[in-house]
Amino acid sequence: MANILIVDDDPAVQITIRLLLERAGHHVTVAGDGRKGLALFEAGRFDLLFLDIFMPGMDGLETMRHIRALSPAIPIIVISGRSATPDAYAEPDFLKMATKLGAVASLQKPFRPDALLAAVGGCLEPAKAVPQSDAGSGGR
Repeated sequence: MANILIVDDDPAVQITIRLLLERAGHHVTVAGDGRKGLALFEAGRFDLLFLDIFMPGMDGLETMRHIRALSPAIPIIVISGRSATPDAYAEPDFLKMATKLGAVASLQKPFRPDALLAAVGGCLEPAKAVPQSDAGSGGR
């Protein structure tokens, strides 16, 4: 199926996502921070990227900026455990911010397995609809 990169500093989240995706037939690569994720992305070929927003070192938004420069079309699903509850004193909604910066979907931790798989399906289905070989054919 798809080759998916998970970039998250929480080992429990890495394992959870990896198991769900591998059971669904995908190949999964894991990185524990943004710098390692970016290095793996540059060295490999991925169909989809899971990206935690808050990580030590290079955070998810910075990692996404670099990845978008390398591959503008790759679907990115951002994940975060920070509260998304609207509150006058709360921090901004980083998941919403990340989708405005180029992520195609977002998941609030903890997420349900069906929500994760639905997000993956939603990201990968459009890629199947457009054959890769048509990109340079011009269609005129």
